[in-house]
Amino acid sequence: MNDIIFLKGMRFYGYHGALSAENEIGQIFVVDVTLKVDLAEAGQSDDVTDTVHYGEVFEDVKEIVEGPPCNLIEHLAERIAKRINSHYNRVMETKVRITKENPPIPGHYDGVGIEIVRENR
Repeated sequence: MNDIIFLKGMRFYGYHGALSAENEIGQIFVVDVTLKVDLAEAGQSDDVTDTVHYGEVFEDVKEIVEGPPCNLIEHLAERIAKRINSHYNRVMETKVRITKENPPIPGHYDGVGIEIVRENR
């Protein structure tokens, strides 16, 4: 089964980071979430209760990223994956990708970040 729901390029302002400047000034975090979900039932029924409502997932991610700061975006990603996997029993696997486009490190790049994949057990 290869069905997925994705939310790509969600942008939120937060205060996460290991450096004090990141906690004081904050920055934009770009979050992508991919959910492995069996969409066959929703495809047949045309009923939102037979799928995962991505508007609700967006609000969950927003609440976490705009909420209390974390030192590491790895921890932030874990919080997102845990929330999704604990709230949506239809989700079999959650992938979370977080990108900092302008972290306080010198150099030229499009962004730095992490990606985790967590199964819903």
